[in-house]
Order: sequence, then C-alpha cells, then structure tokens
Amino acid sequence: MTLSSALASAVSSLTAQGVALSSISENIANSSTTAYKVKDTSFQSLVSSSMESSVAAGGVSTSLSRAMLVQGVISTSTVDTNLAITGSGYFGVTSSPTGGVADLAYSRNGSFTTDSSGYLVNSEGYYLQGYATDADGVVTATGASSLQTINVSNLTSPASASTSLTVAANLPADAAVGDSFTTTSSVIDSLGATHIFDQTWTKTDANTWSLAVSNPYSAGSGEETGTAATNTVSITFDSNGLPSVINPDPSSVTFSFNDGASDATVALNLGAVGSSTGLTQYDSGATDPTIAVTKITSDGMAAGTLSGVTIGSDGAVSATFSNGLTKTIYKIPVATFANASGLSQISGTTFKASASSGQAQINLSGIGAAGDVVSSALEGSTTDTATEFNKMIVAQQAYSAASQVVSSVKDMFDTLISVVR
Repeated sequence: MTLSSALASAVSSLTAQGVALSSISENIANSSTTAYKVKDTSFQSLVSSSMESSVAAGGVSTSLSRAMLVQGVISTSTVDTNLAITGSGYFGVTSSPTGGVADLAYSRNGSFTTDSSGYLVNSEGYYLQGYATDADGVVTATGASSLQTINVSNLTSPASASTSLTVAANLPADAAVGDSFTTTSSVIDSLGATHIFDQTWTKTDANTWSLAVSNPYSAGSGEETGTAATNTVSITFDSNGLPSVINPDPSSVTFSFNDGASDATVALNLGAVGSSTGLTQYDSGATDPTIAVTKITSDGMAAGTLSGVTIGSDGAVSATFSNGLTKTIYKIPVATFANASGLSQISGTTFKASASSGQAQINLSGIGAAGDVVSSALEGSTTDTATEFNKMIVAQQAYSAASQVVSSVKDMFDTLISVVR
C-alpha cells in the first residue's frame, strides 16, 4: 500500500460521505413534501489492484436509490380535489394540458386543485389525467392513449322536459257527490321553464271520481303559459277503498307551451288497480272532508350551472349542478409497474417509465394491482427525521475520520520530502 493510494482512498471516502450527506439533507428538507420518497445512499467497497501479497488501498463508491415502495401516512384534507392512493400505483400526469402519451408521467403527489382554466393541477404544476365517461358515468375506452387531461370548466346541465306525474293521495270517501278538490303541481318544458298546473278531483258518484287538468300558468303572474289537452280521467274504487278501474289506463296529458318549447306528453301515474301505492278512497274523519296528499311529483329538470366538483373513493370525478343533478364526468385510473424502483425521476415527486421499471399497467381504482384512490386526503413524506439525524452523525464521523487520513498522509509526504532535502 502506498501513500498515494491511501490518499486516493481517503478522498473517495470524503466524496462518498459528501454524497450521503447531500441525500440526508434532501430528505430532511422534504420531510413535509407531499408523497416524497426518501433517497437512500448505498456504499460499495472498491479494490484498485493487487500484486502477490501487496494490495493497493482501495476506496468506496456510492449509488442512490429511492424507497418507492414505502407508503407515507395518509392524512385527511379539507380540499375535495386532494387525492391519495392506498396501496400500489401512481396518478397519470402531464406537464401541459395537451401533453398526450409522449408527455405522460407518474406521481403520487395528489395535491390537486382547480386552476383558472378548470384543470386539476398539483403543487408541482402537473395536470391530472383521467378517462372520460359517457352519460351513464361508464368509461368507454381505456389505455394510455385514452387518457384525457381532466377539465371541469364550462360544464352545464341541459334542461330535461317532464315526462311523468306521480300522485299518491287519499280522496275522501265521506265527500258528497259533486264535491271538488284541487291539487297543484308543476311541469318543466324542453327549455327548462317551469309551469304550474292544477288537478281538479270531482266526486261524480259513490266510489267514483274524475280528474281534470288545467292549462299551465305562470307561478308569478298567474297568466296562462300554454294549453293542456287531455280526456277526463275516471277512477272507480272498490269497497276496500282501492282503485278498481282507471280509465283511460295509462293516462296522460299533453302540454303545448307559448315560449317555443316542444310539446310535452306527461304520463299520469295514479297507482295500480288493487294497490294502495297511488290513489285511495278512505273516510277522512273530518267534519269538512278534504283530499290528503302524500306525494305529487313530476320529473324533468331545469338547466343548471356547475356548483361543485367532488371525487369519490372509486376515483369518479363528479360534477354537481345548481339544478341538483350530480353526474360522473371522469374516472381517475391508477398506474402500476413491475419494478416501481426503476422509475426515472424527472422532478420532485414525478417520474417517467423506463426500461428498468417496465411499461405502466393502467387500471381503474382498486382493480388488479392498482391501489385505491382516497379523496380529500394527501400522502405524507416518508422521511423519518430521527433516522436522518442518526445517519447524519454517522456520515459526519466517517467524513472526519477520512479527513484525518488526508492530514496524516500530508504529514508523511512532508517528512519524506524533508529527508530528500
């Protein structure tokens, strides 16, 4: 072993411990970074050469790795669009809204919020990718090429015209023949406008009633807003107070509106013959008999604007509208890898697939090897500061020892040079 090789060995130790300290510093700095994965430094011994019984001083080299398979603590968040993954997998992200497959990267940093353009962007500026769904909230195409940048701007809920009116009520058996009672409901046209109309129930004979429907009118002004075309509906009850005949059955009314909306044919669901689920006729028990309404509802929906976005535990991105409608517009998939440790870091907590990691397998949340998406939650850093401080002390001691070797070699070289002089 020569003084030169001893010096080279000590210098390699200084370099290696410097790398280790750099990793420790990075880990401590990112102890609060969402989904940060600890960087580890590994040391390998090097032997430079050997001749017979003489061995030159070797050295040390380092390699860096990340604990990609270690999951951070999942904590709740007050932001609906913050996400975490329990189990294996990564969110698909791109660096721009139009990045496409070539720009596809992967991250567990789920600190997504909606930007001014309606995109879901995390704290590193990456855009969340998802599968678009059809009107029923079902994903129609999968795979990396089917991923889209999730955008929740300019979403509206179109108007839906009423098609049915459901009535559940008791017509008083103790009413006199000729007595009439009025109930009120509403209907929505194809333009989303709401119209009021009355239903008049008249007792025409013992156990027999008729139903007539008024023209639609405005709730504010009371002015007629169209016409209603229907035959009078006749309902006959049996001795048990249940409908025995509904004529016609099924019954309906067709509305024509003055605002340019399409005509609407509304089915009248008055219940089934022999059933108490709709109309019944029982004694009211009151001095002044009256109709007892359990339910009068019509379908249809006015146009709505976006009022909020939520993400479910299955990764479903749902939009809620001012008209009360909630519908799924995207589903967030989870990407897994045969060797996640082989992913190539491109920035912070964002990675690219590599030959070592293998290609991404993209599945919906909880399917196959994919972990479960957790909404209103964030994954914490895997840094353990106590462990890092311990490693820092070890690196400091090793660095100090190596520097002492450098100092000793210097002194020995000085002695050698002084002998020559």
